[in-house]
This record gives sequence, structure tokens and C-alpha cells, in this order.
Amino acid sequence: MHLPAAWRIALLVVAAFPLIYYVLACVAAWSFERTRPASELSCFTPPVSILKPLHGVDFASYENYASFCHQHYPEYEILFAVHESTDPAAAVVERLIADFPQREIKLLFDAEYFGANRKVNSLARLAREARHEILALSDGDVRVTPQYLQNVVAPLQDPVVGAVTSFYRGIAQKNLGAEFEALGAAGGFFPGVLMAAWTEGVKFALGASIATTKTWLQKIGGFEDIAPFLADDYEIGRRVAAAGGRVVLSHETVWTMYPAQTARGFWDHQLRWARTVRLCRPASYAALLFTQGLPWAILATLIAPRPWIAVAYLAAYLVLRITMAWVVGVSVVKDAVLRRRIALVPLWDALHFLVWLASFTSNHIVWGQVEYVVKRGRMTPASTLVDAPVNPD
Repeated sequence: MHLPAAWRIALLVVAAFPLIYYVLACVAAWSFERTRPASELSCFTPPVSILKPLHGVDFASYENYASFCHQHYPEYEILFAVHESTDPAAAVVERLIADFPQREIKLLFDAEYFGANRKVNSLARLAREARHEILALSDGDVRVTPQYLQNVVAPLQDPVVGAVTSFYRGIAQKNLGAEFEALGAAGGFFPGVLMAAWTEGVKFALGASIATTKTWLQKIGGFEDIAPFLADDYEIGRRVAAAGGRVVLSHETVWTMYPAQTARGFWDHQLRWARTVRLCRPASYAALLFTQGLPWAILATLIAPRPWIAVAYLAAYLVLRITMAWVVGVSVVKDAVLRRRIALVPLWDALHFLVWLASFTSNHIVWGQVEYVVKRGRMTPASTLVDAPVNPD
């Protein structure tokens, strides 16, 4: 490719940015691991209300719900909410209530409407019913260890801490799309989370698990005020940080389920997720271009003045990218899917770059059977789509 020498040098310099990012992400992971607490569990164990909004079931719903019944914790209640009694998740919860009579478990229906985000409407209903000050929120497809509550509640002993959030490792069905989603989160998204935590502090939350308090929830306007927003987890963390609170990234990692899906389902889900991130943090999302090593490595091979330079860029991309994925996704998050399928990371990077580009084509997302226009994080219904996939909340 013929380019003026100054342009070639400038592009080669920019092409090195992702390589530097990979190294810094490994440093951020090392810094995060240094803060891992001792194995002794905290003595701070106040009563907790676990809030679980549900919509539909997946391939392991009962096991996921049951993991919250096996907590090594003195006192807690589990509150589930579904929108309709015909939701298949309701039958699973009823079975859980029968199998664990020693646990305080409630199933609630008919959440009041506060905004387009139905999950947050359910959370508002659950929070009103919760008996305890400390709230642990988690999605329906989340599974936890018996020490989960002790570890995520412990930081809340400090009144400055307004939220505690967790990484999630994947349990994927034997399906390429499901495995791609798992390795994309552990090996692609979480390095950015650690970099943000290392450089500017955590000013967001991850929806798989958030522990907070009623006091902090009131300070940020409650779930009722968050219900119109698309990214409720991000909004909770952002508001806590804006109110002077600290968001803690816990070392207690949970599991999340990745069900089998078609190629179209995978694309649609990735595109919706990418647009969600872009519409929440547009500047940061645009800057992700400079963390994507594969397109820059390919560009470097096309414009490199010497063959050895082209080879060096490709080799550096492969070595540093795989290293970062391993350090973050396997060593820190301990994601078994990424460990097994780490050779697919470059292919994931190619797909992710295409999704990144496509995410700029519209401000519309499809959630459930409804198309929404998103402006400044708020969802406004645009139209009802008959053939849209069902939203797993």
C-alpha cells in the first residue's frame, strides 16, 4: 500500500496502541489480584434480602436458583418476581419453595410500571417487599458459591461503599455462539473493566451481581427512577459514584449461563449489547477502536515498509492478545470456557470489530418484542415486532 512516509509512521505508531493496552490490562489484572482479601470470611453478616427478577427459564434455572438456597450465611430471604403467573420461571420457583422449606422464599407478581425496563420494574416491587436493609441483586441466569453473600456483603460494612459488583464466568451449552459470548466477556470485556477500575475507579456496576443497601438506593432515586433506562446496572453504579459513594469490584465471581443460539441470535444479541454500551458511554466506546489489535495488526502488515515489521506486528498481536485473555479471563475470572477455547480469541476479535462498526448504524434496540429508541440512556418504545426474540430480562 503506497502512503507518504509520515502517514505510514503515524499509522504504525497508532497500530501499537492496542499492544500497549494488552500489556497495561495485564498490569491492571495483577494490581487487582494484589488486593484479593485473605481467605478468612468477614464477621459482618447482617440480614440480607436477595432480589431476583425473572423472565423465562434457561437450561439450568433450577440449579441457579437453588445455589442461593445453599448460602453459608446466618439470615437472609430470597424474593423472586415474574410479570405473569404463566411465566415458566414461576413453576421453577414453586418447586424451589417446596424443596427448601427452611428458607424464606417468596414469589411476587404484577410489578407496577415505572418505565420501559421491565426488569427494573420488578426490582422496584421486590425492594418494597424486602425486609432487610442490605439488598443483593442478581439476574435469573446467575449461579453462586455458598460463600457468595459473605463475600459481597463484607465491603458494605464501610458506609462509603454504595455498591459491590462481581465478574461472571460462563457456563455455556455446546454451541459455538454460546461459547463465543463466554470468551468475549471473559477475554474481551473484562480487561476493559479492570483497566477502568485501575485508572479511574469503578463508576459502573455489572448486572450479574450487585449488592447495595436501601439507604444508598434511596440516595440515587430508587429503582423507580432507573426504570426508564436501558442499562440499569451501569446506571446504578454511575449514580452511586456520582453521589459520592464507592463501587467495589468484588473478588467473588459468579457464574452466568450462555444458552445455545443461532448465528442470527448471536449477532442480534451482540449488537444490542454493543449499542447499549455505546449509548451509555459514547466517548469511551468510540475509543475502543484503539484497543482492537486485530484490525490494526492487519493494517500494519499492509503498510509496513519491511516484511519483518509486518511479521512483528502480527506476532505481537497474537502473543500479547492471547496473554491478556489468559491473565484476565483464566487467571482472574477463572472462566473454563475461555480456558478451553482460547484459540478462538482472534476470531472473536474479528467478529467483535464488525459488531463495533455495526453498532453505530442506529440508536434503536430490540428488547423482548418491542423496538426502542434510546436517547441519553432512556428507552422510548418505537414499535412492536411480532417476530423479535424474547427478552431474557
